[in-house]
Amino acid sequence: MTAKVVTITSGKGGVGKTTSVANIAVALASRGQRVVCIDGDIGLRNLDVVLGLENRIVYDLVDVIEGRCRLRQAMIRDKRLPELYLIPAAQTRDKTAVSPSDMIRLCDELRPDVDWILIDSPAGIERGFRNAIAPADRVLVITNPDVSAVRDADRVIGILDAEEKGPVSLIINRVNSDMVRRGEMLSVEDVLDLLAVHLIGIVPEDENVIVASNRGQPLSLDGKSRAGVAFQNIARRLMGEEVPFSELETPGLWQRLLGRRR
Repeated sequence: MTAKVVTITSGKGGVGKTTSVANIAVALASRGQRVVCIDGDIGLRNLDVVLGLENRIVYDLVDVIEGRCRLRQAMIRDKRLPELYLIPAAQTRDKTAVSPSDMIRLCDELRPDVDWILIDSPAGIERGFRNAIAPADRVLVITNPDVSAVRDADRVIGILDAEEKGPVSLIINRVNSDMVRRGEMLSVEDVLDLLAVHLIGIVPEDENVIVASNRGQPLSLDGKSRAGVAFQNIARRLMGEEVPFSELETPGLWQRLLGRRR
C-alpha cells in the first residue's frame, strides 16, 4: 500500500477549501479507504473543527516535525470512521515552523500505511502553500464561480504548471443555478473556459454545509444533500470511477464536458 498525496488548495481564501477537504476525506473513508488529513494551515487551524475533532487534540503537526512526539501520537482517529485520521495544525506557531522538505519526509513516512493523504493548504501562494504542494502527487484547486476567485485560481494553476506539480484538477464550489440562469454568477462553462483545467467536481450552493461544519458533521457522512452527493462523487472520481455530473449539470453541460475530455 502506497498512499496518494492530494493537496487541496485555492488562490483566494473563503472559497470552501477546508470544508471540501473534510468532506472528501469522509467520503473516501466511508468507501473503505484509509485516509489521513493534514492541516497545513499553521497558526489558523480549522480542519479539526469541521471534522468535529477539536476536543481531542494533544499533539500537532509542528510537534511531529520538531520531534516532541511520534507521528502516530499526533494522528487523531475519527470515532465514526476508524479509517480516517487527522494531523492538526499548530495554533501557536507560524508557517516558517515547517519546510517543504519536512512535509515530504512526513508524507513519505505515512505513505506505506494508508491509501490517501489529503493536505489542506492555506490560501494564497506563500510559504504555507509551498509546504502543502511539496509532497503532492495530485493537486485539487477549488474556486467559487466569481471573477476574483477564478482569477486567483488561475494564478495558482499557473504556478503549479510552472513547478510541474500535478496533475491539477478543478472543483467549482457553491454553484447557484438560479443565479447562473439570471446571469449573476459565472457558469461552469465560463469557469472552464477561463481556467482550461480538468474538472473533477461541481458542488452546488447548500446552506446545510455551514450547519454541518459548525456541528463537526461533514455532509458526506450521509450523502443525502446535493452537496454531500457532490463530495461523494469527487471521492469516487479520485478513486478512478467514471461518474457523470448529471445531478448537478446545467442544460447541455454534460455533452460539453464530454467533448472537452476527448
